[in-house]
Amino acid sequence: MTPKGAVSLTASLEERITGSLVGAAVGDALGGPVEGYTPAQIVERHGGRVHGIVGPWNGDAWRTARPIAPYHKGDGHVTDDTLMTHALVRVYATVRDHLDAYAVAEHLVPDLMGNPRWIPELEAEALPLQRIFLAEKWLVARLHYGHIDPREAGTGNIVNCGAAMYMAPVGLVNAANPAAAYAEALDIAGAHQSSYGREAAGVFAAAVAAACVPGATPASVIDTCLGLAKDGTRAAIEAVCEVAARHTNFESALGPLRAAVTPFDTVGPDYRSPSLGARRPSRLHAIEELPIALGMLVISGGDYGHAVLGSVNYGRDCDSIATMSGALAGALGSEIPRDWAKTVAESSRLDLDAPGRALTEVTQEIFERDVQRRRAHEAAYAALAGPR
Repeated sequence: MTPKGAVSLTASLEERITGSLVGAAVGDALGGPVEGYTPAQIVERHGGRVHGIVGPWNGDAWRTARPIAPYHKGDGHVTDDTLMTHALVRVYATVRDHLDAYAVAEHLVPDLMGNPRWIPELEAEALPLQRIFLAEKWLVARLHYGHIDPREAGTGNIVNCGAAMYMAPVGLVNAANPAAAYAEALDIAGAHQSSYGREAAGVFAAAVAAACVPGATPASVIDTCLGLAKDGTRAAIEAVCEVAARHTNFESALGPLRAAVTPFDTVGPDYRSPSLGARRPSRLHAIEELPIALGMLVISGGDYGHAVLGSVNYGRDCDSIATMSGALAGALGSEIPRDWAKTVAESSRLDLDAPGRALTEVTQEIFERDVQRRRAHEAAYAALAGPR
């Protein structure tokens, strides 16, 4: 890897895959304890901006302060973003090929509801299903109990970042091929989301794939996103990144970025009390998390620490924002602070490097299979079309 903060021009496939997955998990853990609050509330609670791993917002009362979310967020614990990301890596490791919506029904859902694992925020062995949010529980209700066609199961779910937040593995399997990542993620996400929630999943996967291109920069990643994104998602990314380009420090950008994304965000000013129009399908709107994550990538110049801390201190759904910006900066080759990664791994009882090793092996297998399929197509087409 390159010196701390620098974007690598020579990082290997395994370094980029591992960096992206570790970067996503560490960003998730840093953002978890301040999720749902405003930048001003974060400053008041912590006596300034958050600069690393912090404890639970409500201290020792984390189990009871918010009964709807009795989770130990903070102290280096990953949240459902990482649980879902690692679950998708396991699906790739099982299927060992490209995935579609049916793979979600046949492999991801059984993993969520049938395999107890250590859940850091519960401090116990439990089914991942018992931790994930309602928009992710939808997968189980629709696919396992409702037997809905997986390609259409996302229709009717609340439109949020639930599918996008764990799509980094799709971008990594399609490293340096953003268009393929976009298409595969849209197929997978059809089981989970619709409208701009599904679109964000495709664009985020494409962004991760674009970040893996040798010589990639934040600007090239944004250009790729704008070339693929549709409707409100494209407009939101363009508006936010235009504002981000005027800043070199997240501190001055927090207010302007929120103002830029506001016309596209349906949740409203109070994140914990969504508006009546929140999270409904629309061609005019976008999730907030992806444009802001891309904006933080631009502001930071791809520096991991700057991008993630900007995402964390933005507040609102900042664990997912930091998951995305962390995955992107890691894929670019920016080094993740080792003390952060060590604390998150130990506190969450996770081997953060293992998913990267597993996905690298699978990615190489899939690429070889893609080459064979492409050559077979070329041979068949040449026989069909005749000499040029």
